[in-house]
Amino acid sequence: MQYLFTTLFILGLIAFLGFVVGMILSIRKGNRLPIRYIFLTTACFAIASIGLYGMLTLSSNSTQSEVDQTPSSQIELSGLHMTTDEFKNKFNGAVGKYRLNGLSITRLNIQDSSEQGTGTFEYVFNDELRLVGAVNADESIQEVRLYGTGDTRKPTGGIFLTAIATLILTTNSEYTFNDAQDVIQDIGLLDRDVNQSDFDGATIRNGLEYRFSVQDSEHSTFEITVAR
Repeated sequence: MQYLFTTLFILGLIAFLGFVVGMILSIRKGNRLPIRYIFLTTACFAIASIGLYGMLTLSSNSTQSEVDQTPSSQIELSGLHMTTDEFKNKFNGAVGKYRLNGLSITRLNIQDSSEQGTGTFEYVFNDELRLVGAVNADESIQEVRLYGTGDTRKPTGGIFLTAIATLILTTNSEYTFNDAQDVIQDIGLLDRDVNQSDFDGATIRNGLEYRFSVQDSEHSTFEITVAR
């Protein structure tokens, strides 16, 4: 079909230009243009237009088809652009730099999922705080989450809030601790008590979404994902 529309466009355009030139020369000589001549010129223009429209339509459909056929695994490979080892080193680096005692990661427990070509990892800080993440097929981290257990009727604080700040520093190497506090402020954790079961605050920085949510009276989550 692409060849057919291209041929129609070229032949129609050449014929149209030929008739236009003939019309101009005829008018200059003072000759009267026959109705058939005008009709043929119009017909050639229509043929060229049909060919051009077909070419553009097929080209657009071809581009959209390539996008639609992109494997979902390739789309989902976007992530935090670091491996689990890089993540652990950056996390521990932030802990040491700002002396955030009690948060160092010794070893991430990684589990592969052969069915989806992805994996997960987990680290338990204590009975009330654990870290969970998802790993892409290329071994880069896709997202990370902190799960906190405690009375959500009380303001979020202590080691949970410190761990949130550390994760923000880990995903933004150029950030300072004050920058991490700004992100937490944007989410809404510093300007009001998180004491409602439906709290859900988020902010986006540098293509990443930081979200804190309360599931029920005892469980809350902080997650970092790629902004969609």
